Amino acid sequence: MKINHYAIVLTLGMAVYACSPKVAGDNNKQEKANAAATIPVDSNVIIKKLPNGLTYYIRKNVEPKNRAELYLVNKVGSILENDDQLGLAHFTEHMAFNGTRDFPKNDLISYLQKAGVRFGADLNAYTGFNQTVYQLPLPTDSTEVFKKGFDILANWAGHVTFEDKEIDQERGVIIEEDRQRGKNAQERMSKQLLPVLLANSKYAERLPIGKVDVLQSFKYETIKAFYKDWYRPNLQAIIAVGDFDVAEVEKLIIENFSDLKNPEKERTREEFTIPGNKEPLVKIITDPEFPYNVAAITVKHQEVVERTENELITRIKTSMINSMLGNRLTEIVQKGNAPFIFAQSNYSAFQGGLVNLDAFNTVAVSKDAAGLKAAVQAVVAENVRMKKFGFTQTELDRVKTNIMTGVEKQFKEKDKTKSTNFVQLYVQNFLKGQAIPSVDYTYNFYKKNLDKISLEDVNKLAATFFTEENLIAILQAPEKEKANLPTEADYISWIKTAGADVQPYVDQVVNKPLMAKKPNAGTITAENKIAELNVTALTLSNGVKVILKPTDFKNDQIIFAATSKGGTSLASDDIFRSAEMADQLVNSSGIAEFDESQLGKLLTGKVVGVSPSISNYREGLSGSSSPKDFETALQLTHLYFTAPRKDEKVLKTQLEEMKAVLANRESQPTAVYQDTLTAVMNAYKKRAQSIKINELDQITADKALNFYKERFANAGDFTFTFVGNFKVDEIKPLLAQYLGSLPANNNKENFKDLGLEPLKGDITKKVYKGLEDKATVALIYHGDYNYSDEENLQLDALKAILDIKITERLREKESGVYSPRVGISYNDEPKEKYTISINFSCATANVDKLIAAAIDEVNKLKQNGATAEDIQKFNAEERRQLEIQLRDNGFWLGYLQNAYASGEDPKKVLTYLDTLKQVSINSTKASAAKYFNQSNFVRMILLPEKK
Repeated sequence: MKINHYAIVLTLGMAVYACSPKVAGDNNKQEKANAAATIPVDSNVIIKKLPNGLTYYIRKNVEPKNRAELYLVNKVGSILENDDQLGLAHFTEHMAFNGTRDFPKNDLISYLQKAGVRFGADLNAYTGFNQTVYQLPLPTDSTEVFKKGFDILANWAGHVTFEDKEIDQERGVIIEEDRQRGKNAQERMSKQLLPVLLANSKYAERLPIGKVDVLQSFKYETIKAFYKDWYRPNLQAIIAVGDFDVAEVEKLIIENFSDLKNPEKERTREEFTIPGNKEPLVKIITDPEFPYNVAAITVKHQEVVERTENELITRIKTSMINSMLGNRLTEIVQKGNAPFIFAQSNYSAFQGGLVNLDAFNTVAVSKDAAGLKAAVQAVVAENVRMKKFGFTQTELDRVKTNIMTGVEKQFKEKDKTKSTNFVQLYVQNFLKGQAIPSVDYTYNFYKKNLDKISLEDVNKLAATFFTEENLIAILQAPEKEKANLPTEADYISWIKTAGADVQPYVDQVVNKPLMAKKPNAGTITAENKIAELNVTALTLSNGVKVILKPTDFKNDQIIFAATSKGGTSLASDDIFRSAEMADQLVNSSGIAEFDESQLGKLLTGKVVGVSPSISNYREGLSGSSSPKDFETALQLTHLYFTAPRKDEKVLKTQLEEMKAVLANRESQPTAVYQDTLTAVMNAYKKRAQSIKINELDQITADKALNFYKERFANAGDFTFTFVGNFKVDEIKPLLAQYLGSLPANNNKENFKDLGLEPLKGDITKKVYKGLEDKATVALIYHGDYNYSDEENLQLDALKAILDIKITERLREKESGVYSPRVGISYNDEPKEKYTISINFSCATANVDKLIAAAIDEVNKLKQNGATAEDIQKFNAEERRQLEIQLRDNGFWLGYLQNAYASGEDPKKVLTYLDTLKQVSINSTKASAAKYFNQSNFVRMILLPEKK
């Protein structure tokens, strides 16, 4: 169990992006020099404007093949709302899917689903303070569908109908979106934090979700006025990137968008910012459901949008600083006895880039409130150390090497770059004017300029990051810690006095080979080929099985995995909790004689990573590398089998982190609910339940490492799968040397059935936890299963079709939920079992009604089967997804690994599309009757605490 560090960062609104700071001392002369060295625009993208002001970007790109990404980008967001329109920028985005001139009501979604476009996963949109973006991925091998895509974008851009009934229907959906994403500690604390983070600015009054009272009561004309004012061509861009004819796409854009008109009396599109502050802004808040003790310190900086080469150099230096400072903080944890359980300092976009500012952000998480001072002062001391003394030459040399390695990888993959990557660049170019250079330009620029960046230049920039002006200091803690928190004055004093006696950082350089002596090679004893799949299966002299599929999907990628039966199921009860920690301990302890920090330094400049894992019923590892670093990946693999490390300091830190999480777990509604659900779905077996604080004392490094060694002692029981850019004959010697030399015996282990299966019967379990009017519901059907390709297909179809029906019923008809989900699971290990789940959140008053509606949809499937239209949608989605998957290394790795692990014929993928005809109205009716069996049915409901 680990802290969700990313969730903590998001709680504070600090997503990490690579942005550039404002360099102190800029002057007019420098600005003129910058302007003279503008970054050139990639010549592969066409950028033009229509006479009405609409901007368009077109680029041909063949990855993925026969696909295109179409986007409508609007310089329109919640910041432009009037006081009576709070939330209507976001509401407008929703209404675009609920009826336009050419697509009444939900016809648009249905039309696209028939073309294999998934609502939510593919077709989607988002609204921020300053932008609203619609995304529409489409196949290009269907001329009709592809052309229709531009009609759809034009309908969104200027022809949303806003029917009264549809507006009223959508009010409930958006209120439920607010409920699903909020009504928790994070939202309650955000309401107190945002006036401080966004102080004295319009942003504080214009959160995209808006206000519930406005959403419930606004007049129809009010939202129509917003659309008329702001959805206009001179604030819009069309982005088209994909496998198509550029001239034809330009023609389609001109045909579909030239008739759009700007209002006769245009409202001025103002730009807004957040003012600076001389004195610190401070906020200390608590909440009974907040689980952590978190300190956050933000220093606001002026945003710099990269348009010039000097600004690009600054961004590179910023990236270097972030990396080196992050490594120092990681090293503190690695050495043990760190005063924080998590810490982070970096220069990034303020509020995740939603606001036009940059910021230097520092976060520290302590074990408890009593440890906050030490945690804050320790991480701030590193900021001060950076400010006073900068970095060392050896640190800079390593980070330069890593950066250049990343740029070279991007350059090698330039013809395999996904269209979505280009789209995101063009979105930022339109919204902010961000430069869009070619990959060739970027590669040559880094090659020419990276070595010219001096340590003095980097340290000079680093010294400007952490300042006393524009500082915001926040503390968040559980309510029970309130008495132990500092005053605002004390908190600021901690920050100002931290690092007073810091000394320069001393870099411990590593100068040893990863593997001093190569192992004696084994031999290849058997080889079989599957020509239809271009797959080769090898058996090595120690019994290791190796599956190889060379591909050309990526130029600089090899990915691999290994698996064997056993897992923690083979751990005795007295060492089980240690066994659960085994892979986590080894992953964080380094390898052989190198701890994690040393290993990172040792692998400088290499594109490689290997990670062991142990689950309930299997152990294995996964990894990736460039072709150039493939031997290093195999060396790491060999060492994870033969020379795992235990680091007592690492375990101590991990246990402290777990203790901090567990100390407040009972205060979190979602955690209590999930723990209860897990218990019910595993018949309350102890092995499946979350660890308790008093069990942490049972965990020792020796027990964990010994169990790990047991699981990896016999490599002959493992099957390795490799997919990527390699030649089979060229890598055979490496496989024989590093995998063929692994210790092995003839034993073939199996897992132990732990009896982790759901309670039988018709069960309703209610959990009362939480302060807000919010319910979470899970409806779960489960039972024994006949695992086979035929049954799996029918369950997949049921899942996809029920997903459509539940969304149509609970969201569109009932207006009672935002994003219901249907999940499915079928397994043949340790037993053949299946589960189908329906999950949603809603108002507490609507729980019974929505459960009844969901069950009603299930019963309709049981009585009538799926409609022909829904089967068509399922088939289209499966066909389109398979087309993409067959050109994806990750798909092949998972597919081949599973096929060989279960003894199935891997060639079945070639005939999968033919099997879709097995899905019919009658088959779905029969499957629904079989699998939606209410005799094994669980209703799990989370409700607020009774008052």
